[in-house]
Amino acid sequence: MNRRQFLRAGSAAGILAVAGCTGTDEGDGGSDPTPTPAGGSGETPTQADQDSLPEGVYVQRYAESMAMQGTESEGDYTVGLMYAAPHVFWNVVGSEKQKTPKEDSDSIHLMAVVWDTETNTVLPEVGVSVEIVQGDELVSQEVIYPMLSQRMGFHWGGNFGLAGDGEYTAKVGIGGMSTRRTGAFEGRFGDPATVEVPFAFNEEERSKVTVEELEQYGKRGAVQPMSMGMMPQAYAPAKEDLPGEFLAETTSDDATFLSTQLSGDAASRFDAEQYLAVSARTPYNGIVLPSMAVEATVTRGGETVLDGALTRTLDPELDYHYGAAIESGLEAGDEVELRVPTPPQIARHEGYERAFLQMEPMTFTV
Repeated sequence: MNRRQFLRAGSAAGILAVAGCTGTDEGDGGSDPTPTPAGGSGETPTQADQDSLPEGVYVQRYAESMAMQGTESEGDYTVGLMYAAPHVFWNVVGSEKQKTPKEDSDSIHLMAVVWDTETNTVLPEVGVSVEIVQGDELVSQEVIYPMLSQRMGFHWGGNFGLAGDGEYTAKVGIGGMSTRRTGAFEGRFGDPATVEVPFAFNEEERSKVTVEELEQYGKRGAVQPMSMGMMPQAYAPAKEDLPGEFLAETTSDDATFLSTQLSGDAASRFDAEQYLAVSARTPYNGIVLPSMAVEATVTRGGETVLDGALTRTLDPELDYHYGAAIESGLEAGDEVELRVPTPPQIARHEGYERAFLQMEPMTFTV
C-alpha cells in the first residue's frame, strides 16, 4: 500500500494535521514547539531533484500528523507507539547513505519511542526490534532503525506490511544498553525487555494522518518537532542548562557541538577530577545526535594534554553526550580539536539526509 492509497483509505474531512512551525534561526532547542492547525491534502508531494536542495539541513516538503496508538511500560522502559503512511528514508553505514524506498507491500511507517519510565529521558542506544502479531499469527517481524525526523525527532522506525484492517499487537523488543551510564543512571537499562503495545489499523485511525505541503520547502531551516503529549522528545540540554564551565559552540556539517568542563564533585561521577563533555545536537531543533565516534586533542604550549576518543555516555544532567577525563583540566589558551571519524549511525527522514555525514574537524581555544 503506498502513501496515496493509505491516505485515501480513510476520510480526512474535518481532521486537522498538527503541523510544526518552521524554525529559521540557529538555536539550542529544548523549547516547546508551537503547532499550527493545517488541513491536509491527502497526498505527499513528490520530492524535488536532489541537486536543487541545499547541503545540510533543509525544510522538508511536507508536515503530517501521526496516528498515536498509546504507551506501555515494563520495568525501566516505557514505549510509545504511533504510525504514519509509509516513508522513504535513508540508512547510514559509515559515511555512506542508502535510500530505502517505499514498497507496494508497505502498509504503515511504524514508529516507537523508548524512554526511562522514571525520568522521561529518551534512550537512544538500546536496540529495538518489532514483531507484529494478530491474535496468535505473526504478521511481520523487523529490526527497526534508529531514526531522525524533523517532526518526530529521534525515534525507532520502519515500514511494515499488515494483513488489512484490524486489531494488532506490536511486541517491541528492547536490548540492554551498552552505552556508559553515570549518576542515577548507573546500573540501569542493562537488561533487555519486551513491551507489548496494541494498535488498530482502520479507517478511523488512518484518518488521523493528514499532510500539509510547506511553502518553505527546500530552504535552510527545519520543521519544529511535534508536541507528542504522552511521549517525550530527545532534546539535548540547552546551553544555559549545561552544568560546568561552558567552553565553546562549534559546528561540522550542520551538527552543533557544545563543549563544557566539569570539575571537582561535579566530575566525580565520571571517575575524574576534570571532565570534558561534548553535547551534539541538530541545528534549529536541538535534537540529540547519538551513535557517532568523537575524538579530541588538547594541546598546551606545544604539548599534548589529551588525545583520544570521547566515550558515549548517558547522564541525568548532561543527557546523551561524549566525554573524557582530563587529568590536569583545561586552562586558558589550550587549543582543542574535535574530530568525528564516524558520523551518527542513524537513519534520516527527508530534510536531514544531506547533513551530518562529511564532518570536518572543529577547533576552539579555551
